[in-house]
Amino acid sequence: MVNHLTKTLSALGPGLLYAGAAVGVSHLVMSTKAGASYQYIFLLLIPLIHLIKYPFYKFGPQYTALTGRNILHGYYDLGKWALAVYVVMTVLSMCLIQAAVTIVTSSIAIHFFGLQVPVEYMPHLPAMMVLLAAAIILYVGQYSMLDKVMKAVIIILTLTTITALTTVLLVSPGGIHPDATPLFSLYEYADIIFLAAFLGWMPAPMDVSIWHSVWSEEANRSNGTRASLRKAMLDFRVGFFGTALLAMAFLSLGALVMFGSNEPPSAIGSVFAGQLINMYTDSLGSWAYPLIGIAALATMFSTTLTCLDAYPRTLQESYCIWKNKGNHELPGNTSTVVYRTILLAAVIGTISVFLIIKNVSGAMGMIVTIATIVSFVSAPIIAYINFKVMHGNTIQKTDRPNNLMTLWSRFGITIMTLFSIAYLWLIITR
Repeated sequence: MVNHLTKTLSALGPGLLYAGAAVGVSHLVMSTKAGASYQYIFLLLIPLIHLIKYPFYKFGPQYTALTGRNILHGYYDLGKWALAVYVVMTVLSMCLIQAAVTIVTSSIAIHFFGLQVPVEYMPHLPAMMVLLAAAIILYVGQYSMLDKVMKAVIIILTLTTITALTTVLLVSPGGIHPDATPLFSLYEYADIIFLAAFLGWMPAPMDVSIWHSVWSEEANRSNGTRASLRKAMLDFRVGFFGTALLAMAFLSLGALVMFGSNEPPSAIGSVFAGQLINMYTDSLGSWAYPLIGIAALATMFSTTLTCLDAYPRTLQESYCIWKNKGNHELPGNTSTVVYRTILLAAVIGTISVFLIIKNVSGAMGMIVTIATIVSFVSAPIIAYINFKVMHGNTIQKTDRPNNLMTLWSRFGITIMTLFSIAYLWLIITR
């Protein structure tokens, strides 16, 4: 049994990196806050939105398994415009999203370890320390160390989350405040905006599908062999459906522990994460503090680490593909130099965002809004390009999506497009 589990874990790789990127603000903050604010109203929306987006996340690792190359090659073969669109959207959102997730991670670390940080050094100094720690891991070890670290992080996260949920169900199966009534209205702007953000960020920004493909190619390169389609799809489904279950677990924890309490969930993600840990401690006892704290910290550090790897890695791949007209890698260690250069640029850019947030009033809200808008707009665009690539010349006709998957994909693209238009309309007309 132990040997079988060890073999299974060793076979998993890019799927767990996908999970590390996906399980972050959308799960720890958004899912838990959904349960804390609306109890179980959003619970069934989690599997629904996963099903709508399923084909486009699947196409990333599937393309790599079929061709041996990451899906950015397919973007280039489809037309330089497709690769250029991805690069532009990545550059626009990279430092903004990296700053947001890193600040939440550092805030949880400060709360968990009880660190005393002077106000004048918040939030930039602790966030810089977390960012630099993640950058060192990636600079020194790159993919191999990222793979090992993320396997440990995801295992810790899963075990602590399941343990916490089981414990709460045993102690208070009806919730800490069983008499509270959930309220949600389609006529309330705040409720609609939260619903839009909840569905838009679930399970993750759409460009994670490209990250997954790039990680899959890197795993093949590290292992010296190409993973079979069957193995690649197993790895993908473990990560994809595993994160869906974790999102439902976080929502259930929020509903059981925080819903109906006298302290409303904070609109600030980092503050809400601290509220979450304190709520567990107050409701279940001090023994729960390390359990919930480790789960929260593991969740956000995994997102910080994987995002900081994915943005430079995909930009490096885009550069190499464009430079060599989609055919070959750059000679020698040039790819590594490009990766590390972009990694350094991402760190500097993110630190600059930290300083803007510290010195400009209201900058954090504006940055989150911009990042959210870019993610919403890019989702149907990336989904459409992924769909076109899987029907393009680089995929043999026998390996292209069948009629059901094609219909499924077109339905998903339509839903996401309408969803993005509605979100932009709400923001503009507010």
